[in-house]
Amino acid sequence: MIKHVPLSVLLFTLSTASLAMAQSAKVGDIAAAASAYRSGDFDEAIRLTEGSVAKSEAGQIRSSALQRRGESRFFDADIEGSIADFDEVIKLEPSQDPHHWQRGLSYYYAEEYQKGKAQFERHQTVNTQDVENAVWHFLCAVRAPRGDIKVAQKELIPIERDSRVPMKEVHDLFAGRATEEDVLNAAAPDDDGVLTQRERNHLCYAHLYLGLYHEAMGNTAESKKHIRLAAIDYSMDHYMGKTAIVHAVLRDWMDAE
Repeated sequence: MIKHVPLSVLLFTLSTASLAMAQSAKVGDIAAAASAYRSGDFDEAIRLTEGSVAKSEAGQIRSSALQRRGESRFFDADIEGSIADFDEVIKLEPSQDPHHWQRGLSYYYAEEYQKGKAQFERHQTVNTQDVENAVWHFLCAVRAPRGDIKVAQKELIPIERDSRVPMKEVHDLFAGRATEEDVLNAAAPDDDGVLTQRERNHLCYAHLYLGLYHEAMGNTAESKKHIRLAAIDYSMDHYMGKTAIVHAVLRDWMDAE
């Protein structure tokens, strides 16, 4: 004898089964997204987490993938693409906005100087002793509408406890209290003919910021010389080392002279 199942029970059973299938598919998507992220396929990780919310596991994967893809786009000199990805990260996690100095760098190269200046001002609230933040704020302030070098020097964010070589001298240079030679002397390697990675890194930073300083001052030839040294002769595989390369690519300075 066939037992008839009430319609309400049948509908409940079907809806429960559908929900279970949907949840199972979602779990599968999360696992696939995590795998794609680990393999460096950020496009796929982002696709699989479309519509996810910030606090979920999928949302965290999406945020990380967007951040990494934004950085990759920046290193490829796709500045607008990097900003689009960084914007999505901050939409997902608004609390990350003041921490996002990377978007500030992208704003500089997109010539959105007022936005960059504001980004570095917000970053200062969570990273108070970083010469680089003060310098990039200066660079944006000089190039923003009605920007002025003397005013930017006067308003240079004060930094007292950045012990990295040659950051003190870089800060003093932008403040008008030091010279290019002071920066180079601080970064100079030991006179033993062997350049260590640490010494190479000091020189990469020194020449990057000397190049940026001369760009702010309108000295194109000097800026090019120092940026090429940072990007080629003393290149380093980290964010600022790669920024030197991005700068050279965008200014068309990478080719041999």
